[in-house]
Amino acid sequence: MQLAGKRVVVTGGASGIGRALSVRFGAEGADVTVADLDRDGADVTVETIADAGGRARMVPCDVSRESDIIALVAEAESSFGPIDLFCSNAGIALGGGPDAPDEDWARSWAVNTMAHVWAARAVLPGMLARGEGYLLQTASAAGLLTNLGTAPYSVTKHAAVGLAEWLAITYGDAGITVSCLCPQGVRTPMLMGSTDEMAGAVVLASGELLEPEQVADAVVAGLAAETFLILPHPVVGEYLRAKVADYDRWLRGMRKLQARLAAAP
Repeated sequence: MQLAGKRVVVTGGASGIGRALSVRFGAEGADVTVADLDRDGADVTVETIADAGGRARMVPCDVSRESDIIALVAEAESSFGPIDLFCSNAGIALGGGPDAPDEDWARSWAVNTMAHVWAARAVLPGMLARGEGYLLQTASAAGLLTNLGTAPYSVTKHAAVGLAEWLAITYGDAGITVSCLCPQGVRTPMLMGSTDEMAGAVVLASGELLEPEQVADAVVAGLAAETFLILPHPVVGEYLRAKVADYDRWLRGMRKLQARLAAAP
């Protein structure tokens, strides 16, 4: 996909990867609908796009509510026309294991997985009728590997990857293209606010920390090539190959990493 002239929606567009994607899409010539619960942050993203000569608008949206996503799609299409690319990017990272509160599990499931389901449900009928459309779903390296210290995040991101695979297989011959973005460490408010916890520490220990703009560069290249897995950190692909080559060895290595981090002062 070339972005010039396309109509794009980005959820979680108020900061971090979502803001970087929105700004870059605008710079590429797309009309961008920026959606987020953080209205002020989303307004800043829209202003940044407009200052560079692009077209954008803000729509407040809580992606944990299907009704909000339905309203978002309607407002985006009312403003700019049929959606060419829906970037389901919003996400949350809540720590803990099976003992995490049910509320944390439920919200993680709603934001990190069901929001992708609801977005696909809202845009696929129109895309299928037109015979073309693109879904970009932000998961995480945690959805291909795992993230120590945060079961709700890891489990729901695995589910997001599984959904993206299913959509790509089911609708690929009907003109629908799907990409799944799986970054590792990115300098975002979500990650930098968790560096004193195991979940954040393991990400910092696993490889290079990228800027959101570097992720946006990788996404634009991935969209142009229509690649399913977009890996801003190429090392994630190496980790994934090692995992599937010898799952038991990989599990042993992850347990060693967990023990080392737990023993660190």
